[in-house]
Amino acid sequence: MQQRFQQWGYLYFKQVVPSDTCDAIKDGFLDALSPHIAANEAGLPELYGEPFFETDPIWDAVYPNMQSLESFQRLFHKPELQTLMTKVSGTEVFVYPMKMARIATPRKLGYETPPHQDAYSHHAGPTMAGLWVALHDVDETMGRLKLLPKSHKLGVRKVLEAQGVGGVQCEIFPEETCWHVSNVQQGDVIIFHSCTVHKAEANTADKAVRLSVDTRFCNYGAPVFISNIEPHHGWRIESLSWESIYAKWQDANQQYYWREYPALFDEMRDQNEWHKNV
Repeated sequence: MQQRFQQWGYLYFKQVVPSDTCDAIKDGFLDALSPHIAANEAGLPELYGEPFFETDPIWDAVYPNMQSLESFQRLFHKPELQTLMTKVSGTEVFVYPMKMARIATPRKLGYETPPHQDAYSHHAGPTMAGLWVALHDVDETMGRLKLLPKSHKLGVRKVLEAQGVGGVQCEIFPEETCWHVSNVQQGDVIIFHSCTVHKAEANTADKAVRLSVDTRFCNYGAPVFISNIEPHHGWRIESLSWESIYAKWQDANQQYYWREYPALFDEMRDQNEWHKNV
């Protein structure tokens, strides 16, 4: 498994997360997204208003409640995912506190996440990887995750401005034309290297919305840039903080779990040294 990860830069695992776990998170998100997004008769998310994307006013209004969902924040600490991360890494892992909830609405073409590397966006070293979970079945119309196989072998790339989530994209070389992508089922997991180039397809559906979640992890003790301990978009949404996220939790266990982590850093010169070694 570890050799295959290093060969291709990603691994795809079928239905790792139980359906009831995915449904609980999905339904909690739908409560937070009402009335903009709601479940159809099959229980799948559909858009019932204007489309929006990350950083839009609607997104900023609903996102703090999504981040506060206890089952979402705890997901990546569950035994089935901890075991998977450990097997891929070959050692104990540290799960980043920053957890991301993704909303891909239709009729917002051109605003999907452009090709990028997490090594750049998370100031991350070579042992960091992303872990992405499908909360429901996702087909070719709904904005699937797309990966550029073996792209991690060429290190950290130059970036340029781009429209879409994050506002930048990395360099793509002329010979890199074969992307890997597939329809996925609820509970499927994709793990990808910090230098693996990945992006989102456009959601071309009529009403279907894609909801997914992801985080980052690394070998325990590897340096972690300090911005990764903040809530996702907590730097720009005033009402989004760990205090607000934890306010209604039933159990204080796992709150502020990263405070004793031994390898947080916040100096860019350290980041530059990392990138030389990725």
